[in-house]
Amino acid sequence: MVEMVSRPYATAFEKFAAGNPDILCLSADLTSSCEVDGFRDRHPDQFLSLGMAEQNMMSFAGGLGLAGFRPFIHTFGVFMYRRPYDQLMASIAYPRRKVRLMGFLPGVTTPGGMTHQSIEDIAVMRSIPNMTILETGDATEVESICEAADSIDGPVWCRVLRGSVPRLFDTPIKVGEMRELSAGDDVLVVTAGITTEEAMRARSALKNAGLSIRHLHLHTIKPFDAKALLDHVGSVRHGVITLENHVTEGGIGSLVAETMADAGVGKRLIRLGLKDTYAHGGSRAYLMRYYGLDALALVRGVEDLVGESFGIDEDDLDSARVEDVHSLVKAEAL
Repeated sequence: MVEMVSRPYATAFEKFAAGNPDILCLSADLTSSCEVDGFRDRHPDQFLSLGMAEQNMMSFAGGLGLAGFRPFIHTFGVFMYRRPYDQLMASIAYPRRKVRLMGFLPGVTTPGGMTHQSIEDIAVMRSIPNMTILETGDATEVESICEAADSIDGPVWCRVLRGSVPRLFDTPIKVGEMRELSAGDDVLVVTAGITTEEAMRARSALKNAGLSIRHLHLHTIKPFDAKALLDHVGSVRHGVITLENHVTEGGIGSLVAETMADAGVGKRLIRLGLKDTYAHGGSRAYLMRYYGLDALALVRGVEDLVGESFGIDEDDLDSARVEDVHSLVKAEAL
């Protein structure tokens, strides 16, 4: 039974930041939605509300970094890079300010539709010089994201999970590394964030069908250990499948494709994710099924890769956890 942890970020951030006057908590009018309302109430001297003015917030955070502070910015991911892109580049990325960008609601983790779903943020952030990218996939990684981000001498983009989060791992994030969750020599599966649990749901059914799956989980997307990936690619027979909560262009599918192409690796790669589309509203489970981001989509991808049908359906997969509604007041989870 998977342990579910309620609001791990709220507890972790307060534990990490409280009593350290160099760390400042910045919010863009989404304080409770980003789980820092308790920190605001208990540590008002370290909290700043910048309101719905994200462009100003980026420039302000850059100034705080210049003055020696380590600001942690909290808002939904879409509002962190779409709206204030110029200020993010000029005030934070270019001068390498120690600003930690805590972006909530990555991909289809919200039913809020296009206006609230960060589906191309990895592609954008990968292209920005000096930017580190981390993504949380479980409660343990959420609990360790603050320390991991704060270990970087420069700006850090973090895809943060909120609410009720499963605990899948026993060890914290180690920046620059990747987790090998299962060893196998038939197919390499590469996942990040919420898609990792989906791949874990599919592994036993694939094993029962005679497939040996090597599964890698990425919490560090930039910088990326290309040599380690290539070693894994070289150890499987059929090829590679990536599954991501993001568009397939510019995300981890592109990252793996670029790494393989640069090294002249000729094995087949299948990239699963949002296919040149925005997502509409709906539950996470519905959206992951509709857009092909879930365990069954991975099984179909494996079948395509190896050229064989295994007759696996939903009943053969490990059970999916049922999430509590984030808020009974805000049933739309915004």
